[in-house]
Amino acid sequence: MRNRVRNFCCGAVLALGFFGIAAAADSKPQPKLPTETLVIINHQGKPYKFTVELATTPRQQETGLMFRTSVAANAGMLFPWFPARVSEMWMKNTLVPLDMVFVGSDGTIRHISEDTVPESLRVISSGVPVAATLELQGGITAKDDIVVGDKVIAPQFNNAKTSP
Repeated sequence: MRNRVRNFCCGAVLALGFFGIAAAADSKPQPKLPTETLVIINHQGKPYKFTVELATTPRQQETGLMFRTSVAANAGMLFPWFPARVSEMWMKNTLVPLDMVFVGSDGTIRHISEDTVPESLRVISSGVPVAATLELQGGITAKDDIVVGDKVIAPQFNNAKTSP
């Protein structure tokens, strides 16, 4: 049993390494992806509007915001997960700090990792199954007082009709 667990873990690490190497092979940012507007309503009822790129394919998701030298305060990237799952991200080849916002299927923020460390290989996990990961400019969630339990309004969460 121990050998099977060890082999599985080694295989998972090798797979992560392979995808990271494949995505990093270009060593340049991916072209701008299609965008949509989403709104985060914080716990005080204040709306914050973001224009986010949609990383929908495995290749787009592997590359994400790698090699970008900035992320605007009102921008970011949304990684939808079908079906919902525990999201595990890293900062390899990501040159700027990010806030990673993990969003449940109803649009509720389930976890936030603030000011992630550029180029870190540490796994950043949602800890619970989520329907999407939203990457924003590092520090923006603290600045806008966005916390776990706040709502993300977007077509992805079938709640866009309630947008302010």
